[in-house]
Amino acid sequence: MALDLETRDQLIDTVRRFVTERLRPIEAKVAEDDAVPAEVVEEMKGLGLFGLSIPEDFGGLGLNMEEECLVGIEVGRASPAFRSVFGTNVGIGSQGLVMFGTDAQKAKWLPGIASGQIITSFALTEAEAGSDSAAVQTRAVRDGDDYVLNGSKRYITNAGKASLFTVMARTNPDAKGGSGVSAFLVPRDLPGLSVSKPEKKMGQQGAHIHDVTFDNVRVPAWNRLGEEGSGFRVAMQVLDRGRLHIAGVCVGVAERLLVDCVAYASERKQFGQPIASFQLIQAMIADSKTEALAAKALVLETARKRDAGENVTLEAAAAKLFASEMVGRVADRAVQIFGGAGYVADYGIERLYRDVRIFRIYEGTSQIQQLVIARETIKRGG
Repeated sequence: MALDLETRDQLIDTVRRFVTERLRPIEAKVAEDDAVPAEVVEEMKGLGLFGLSIPEDFGGLGLNMEEECLVGIEVGRASPAFRSVFGTNVGIGSQGLVMFGTDAQKAKWLPGIASGQIITSFALTEAEAGSDSAAVQTRAVRDGDDYVLNGSKRYITNAGKASLFTVMARTNPDAKGGSGVSAFLVPRDLPGLSVSKPEKKMGQQGAHIHDVTFDNVRVPAWNRLGEEGSGFRVAMQVLDRGRLHIAGVCVGVAERLLVDCVAYASERKQFGQPIASFQLIQAMIADSKTEALAAKALVLETARKRDAGENVTLEAAAAKLFASEMVGRVADRAVQIFGGAGYVADYGIERLYRDVRIFRIYEGTSQIQQLVIARETIKRGG
């Protein structure tokens, strides 16, 4: 159920003020320390950000897709590392449970996820199964009332802090592709589960990714998410929503970059006048604004379709493809408009330039989105 307009506007205004007053001022410190301060994380919990998409019955805000995207746009105006703190709880780390969990599973875990007491992580990617997500090799072998998991996952967001993993593992080695993959809810404290040190990354310092290894991890069969063999379907439906969320964040980053560019171009003078008066600078601003508007329209329209119950696999892929590629171009133009100032750390533009690069990779690379779009277009006949 959608929020009434007044409540929605109050939520957006609250998030906007939090981003402006609390998050933006500490961006540089978060990047330098490679950590979001604990007190800021607690404030995020108090605002309900960890439970945006969790149903109200389980302590969340129960936002629909359009409302979640609007919040994502606002949060996108700060360093993407902040969104990553709660992003898995809102998206890929919780939505499999929301969509496919039993009543008992939901009651056990969703309240803690909504409050932020439980941090979730989504363990799909492997060394040989990234874009080819159906090629999962992590094994889950039934043994009485348990499954025994063996294998490893790669580049798993928030794994270092996660206390609950949604893990994709192959239960039928004879089945080809995704048909032999099942999904499991795996608590962090099970013996045999280990998490590596965080990877050093190009951008988004303060957000961490890790390898996760399963060495004879015994998972109760009760923890299986959905039917055996339905894991790939779980993953794909979770990713539809996750792709829209990421696309909304991309719009927010682009809008923030535009504001920064206009402010700088209006103050910076060359040849005795603000560079904003130069037509080639105006062209870059115009192109960025147009693309940001187009991405926002596509994201929100697709979100509304999903809220209406329509199949938006194609549109979600298109939104993620366009928005993630768009924000990369906007960030590149921002560096160009700022000139030398855009290349040094003080202004934060070079940091955002690095931060947005990952948007074209995770939740499905741009090339995977193209394949999804083409496949669905052909299926629909045009």
